[in-house]
Amino acid sequence: MRGLACLLMFQTHGYDAWLGGDARKSSFLMYSRLLGTFPAPLFLFLAGISFALVTDKLVRKDASAAEITRTMLVRGSEIFAFGLLFRLQEYLIAWGWAPWTDLFRVDILNTIGMSMMLMALVCGATLVLADPQRRRLALIAASVLGAAMISLLTPPLWTNWRPRLPWPIESYINGVHNLGTPQPWLFPIFPWTAFAFAGLAAGFILFSDWARERSSKTLALFAIAGVGMFATSRWLDHAPIQIYSVYDYWHTSPNFFLLRVGLLLVIAFLSYVWCRWGFGARGFSPLIQLGQTSLLVYWVHIEFVYGRFTILSRRAHGIRTASVGLLAIFCMMLALSMLRTRVDWKRILSSLRREPVL
Repeated sequence: MRGLACLLMFQTHGYDAWLGGDARKSSFLMYSRLLGTFPAPLFLFLAGISFALVTDKLVRKDASAAEITRTMLVRGSEIFAFGLLFRLQEYLIAWGWAPWTDLFRVDILNTIGMSMMLMALVCGATLVLADPQRRRLALIAASVLGAAMISLLTPPLWTNWRPRLPWPIESYINGVHNLGTPQPWLFPIFPWTAFAFAGLAAGFILFSDWARERSSKTLALFAIAGVGMFATSRWLDHAPIQIYSVYDYWHTSPNFFLLRVGLLLVIAFLSYVWCRWGFGARGFSPLIQLGQTSLLVYWVHIEFVYGRFTILSRRAHGIRTASVGLLAIFCMMLALSMLRTRVDWKRILSSLRREPVL
């Protein structure tokens, strides 16, 4: 799933950066941007699943709630720090034409880090308050409640209940940046962290004893639930009664969040099928390889698409040339990923440092 998110991210950034002229007005770019709505929810959903996996291991080792909270807060803080470092790198590379406000832009890495810290606090509090015999059920319930509350609070926090804080702080709540109104192209806590909490709930279900013994059945049930969420979302969208004074289905609505979570559950099932019975189970898989180094390829590919080292000039090409550039980016990032995971760099560095024997 992470590899799929990387692939969709490459095509979205590549076509957005390189297509020019009539190609920017074509339906091709529209569909590319539509596919580009998937990577961020995928990365956040998978961050929640990974968080559940680590937390589950710590719980099974009888780690205390304080130890689990501290461990996961550190992990989240590290990702958040990477997000700040990435923004600083981008600003320095673009020195001279990038506005200083870019340093405080809320990007996906910042949000993943914030999500992990929020999940650490919620899981820690749940483990303290829950009955030890019902901890997993309590963690699932807390995760679902967290996703629901974040999603339900998003519309008013973007409109009527805007906190009116200094924009670098408020931007983490609703993505206002320095532009006066919330921006749908940024990744604030509301609504994006809700996807991480949805992944957290899915993860705690997946790693239960019952689900571990019935992986295929569990993922199939996820897909069925996902189709149900899709249908429910469309029904609620067309319902005659709306609870929000300002309703924006495609950006802030809990109904749209429900639809996208449903799609994520279906993708999870299809990914499982691909990896167990499909081509993903037959030798080398580029998507699995990319997924193992998703942070690295995310970090590097941006410079070859939007940065000073872009392999094609900005907004100057047709679909064919941009597609060739996209293929080049895919191959470059795949090679980088393999260099990262398949070369024993510790052994190489150790051999270089070793003094020659006389």
